[in-house]
Amino acid sequence: MGSLRLSAWAAASSSAARGFPPSPPDWRGRGRRSRCAQASPPSAAPPPSLGATSPLRVGTEHGWQWDCRGGGFGGGGGRRDYAKEMEAAVRIVQVACTLCQRVQDSLLLADSGSGSDGVHSKLDRSPVTVADWGVQATVSWLLSDCFRDENVSIVAEEDDKTLSSSDGTALLESVVTAVNGCLVEAPKYGLRSPEKDLRAHDVLQAIRKCSSTGGPKGRFWVLDPVDGTLGFVRGDQYAIALALIEDGEVVLGVLGCPNYPMKKEWLHYHQRYFRLMSKVAPPTSGSWNKGCVMYAHKGCGQAWMQPLVHDFGMLNWHNSREIQVSTVSDPVSATFCEPVEKANSSHSFTAGLAHSVGLRNRPLRVYSMVKYAAIARGDAEIFMKFARSGYKEKIWDHAAGVVIIQEAGGVVTDAGGRPLDFSRGVYLEGLDRGIIACSGALLHQRILGAVDASWNSSTL
Repeated sequence: MGSLRLSAWAAASSSAARGFPPSPPDWRGRGRRSRCAQASPPSAAPPPSLGATSPLRVGTEHGWQWDCRGGGFGGGGGRRDYAKEMEAAVRIVQVACTLCQRVQDSLLLADSGSGSDGVHSKLDRSPVTVADWGVQATVSWLLSDCFRDENVSIVAEEDDKTLSSSDGTALLESVVTAVNGCLVEAPKYGLRSPEKDLRAHDVLQAIRKCSSTGGPKGRFWVLDPVDGTLGFVRGDQYAIALALIEDGEVVLGVLGCPNYPMKKEWLHYHQRYFRLMSKVAPPTSGSWNKGCVMYAHKGCGQAWMQPLVHDFGMLNWHNSREIQVSTVSDPVSATFCEPVEKANSSHSFTAGLAHSVGLRNRPLRVYSMVKYAAIARGDAEIFMKFARSGYKEKIWDHAAGVVIIQEAGGVVTDAGGRPLDFSRGVYLEGLDRGIIACSGALLHQRILGAVDASWNSSTL
């Protein structure tokens, strides 16, 4: 697929490392008792050891850099410590963000006004790109390599039918190039590269490995390689979402949001305008301008955010910041998020609900699980989604975002006030009407009440 301009990926990878902004003095002293700590390795710590003796080959020879103490994890509460999985997931999502940024940059460079170059359609007519398959193959390979002595089970959105078809040869070659272009740089993220480039067969096998169907028992990863592909191809917001589910419970989640602006006001603008303004008034060298990876571990009581390795040249855990939900409880001052697409969500119903509870700010319409990120970071207070009849929510569209909001201090339930059930396969079965995420219990209760009062008169 020449239109993707694969050479642009190589050019994009040659940016030099830049320094990080100084860490804030205290990210844990904001009114809530800290039950989670991030270890402080030396700032000049050597690259992570990739010795062959450990089944998980990330971290340093002195121990894990991520450490969640208390809350029943790792400290005697009878539940296991997921430090290894947490750190591996963050590093892997960082790699995935790099792949996506390169592909999106190439798409935008190749865009001559039609916006269609490099974009394909799945059977349901939803868009798909090299990034969707490339991220899925990359994450699958890295998870399998990190946990090589364990049976890694993955639930993910994409399959290999298009790539394996007689018409998919050129597309498959582009995916293979994108995957190898990122995996060769894996050591920069504290991960291992393959001994030699993956072949087309290897990439297809990695994609096929993501064929788990979930369920109530056992352990599996949940991946949405590019959540919000429509936003991705338009140069706007999208997310890479990775979560770990054990016995039906989401135990950790990671959200990569490469275009997420650090200034809240920019969320209301299309990313192409943001890019233009960044060229007119370039940010200070080394400043954290946009893009982040958010992550949380169930029971930790905290959620975190760190800069993109792609933009800063290295992964440094010192630069992670704690994030917390907004303290706004008055609907008049609250902001609510909703999907951009109208195909699977009712804007008219959410607008009616917003008016009935007194919301006056204009809605924040953003693609993908960036809506969850906005609430977790305190940039919005409410996310409401009420699907049209016949649409079924999938677990990969929500798992990572739910645990991040919860650990940041927020609440996520269905419209009946019940927790989302991730134990019944690839769909959120038994969902009561819709999904409501809020920064606090007071707003949440008001929305639930408004839904009950308005539902019978709706057309959903």
